[in-house]
Amino acid sequence: MCEANAYLYIDGKEELYLENVDVMKPEEGKIFLKNLFGEQKVFEGQIREISLLRHRIVLEKL
Repeated sequence: MCEANAYLYIDGKEELYLENVDVMKPEEGKIFLKNLFGEQKVFEGQIREISLLRHRIVLEKL
């Protein structure tokens, strides 16, 4: 499986935002995320880092 966990970068720390992310679509300052179980979230901000080997997505507010 190739899904990843999404984390929020806040004050130098990372907090889990959504597990098992399967779909991620950046669009007009927002990032739409959907996981394997159909849970969806919309984050207003940007992608800070993606690590495919570590299955991690780090997001941060603008």
